[in-house]
Amino acid sequence: MRRYVLRRLLLMVPTFLGITVLTFAVAQLAPGDPFSLETESAGLTADALARQRANAGLDAPIPLQFARWVSRVVRFDFGRSLIDQRPVLEKLGEAMPRTALVAGLALLLGFGLAVPLGVFLATNARRRWARVLEATLLIAWSVPSFWLAVLLLMFFAGPRYLDWFPVQGLADGGFVLPVICLTWPTLVIATRQVRSAMEEALRQDYVKAARARGIPERRVIWNHALRNSLLPVVTMLGLHLPFLVGGSVVIERIFGIPGMGLLAFDSIGTRDYPTVMGVATVMAVVTMFSMLLVDLAYGFIDPRIRVERAG
Repeated sequence: MRRYVLRRLLLMVPTFLGITVLTFAVAQLAPGDPFSLETESAGLTADALARQRANAGLDAPIPLQFARWVSRVVRFDFGRSLIDQRPVLEKLGEAMPRTALVAGLALLLGFGLAVPLGVFLATNARRRWARVLEATLLIAWSVPSFWLAVLLLMFFAGPRYLDWFPVQGLADGGFVLPVICLTWPTLVIATRQVRSAMEEALRQDYVKAARARGIPERRVIWNHALRNSLLPVVTMLGLHLPFLVGGSVVIERIFGIPGMGLLAFDSIGTRDYPTVMGVATVMAVVTMFSMLLVDLAYGFIDPRIRVERAG
């Protein structure tokens, strides 16, 4: 198992380089830079613009700029923001805990509710309440998160109706509405995945054999069928964590949460290349380690996978 983990860690190196090369290239293809935008607004001369670009290293060839960036990153130095000259690592350190709080709560709530709901739908497929619940989930899936955010702000964060939560920020329970917005799509997708996996598991021979031996139905469902249904659920869990972090851009913008999403949004708009690359790096690392944890979880859920990897 250690050899397998080591191989996966080594494979992360070229994957990380590929992601950063692509991100750096896309960022460079975007028209303008922060200094040209400043020139348009402040009326700087061409010579002043050239001096600013030279001081920031933007006058160097793009491959050289990327090489310099990689040489700094391996020393855990993400450079300084081109907008406020603050260290990018410091800005990331301020934004990451806020996004982690909202995304983590949404992940726990989404999958924590999805498992019992999915099991209920799979074991009560012919009952009316199960059909009503599934229809409700389908309707909920069609509701965009940003529209739900606006509705929640209108009814629960404004003086016009129920002024329960602040309009902006995380203080005084301000994280509740953003968590609901991010939990909603997670809950719908995960519930349908659990239901589908459970329905497949309940048709397997080992479940029929457990029932034939007189094992109580509750144990058959939760100890036998559910455990063997967790592989696709764990896969979705690992994929959904980076999705929540990246998908928080719009939600953080609407609720004014100074997290990773809002930092990425503002940095892209101002062409703050070091900060954009810092956010992209964190997202790449989160995604790769999420998939590694998923692979390790496979071994704990299914011993056959663990034995195969050990060999």
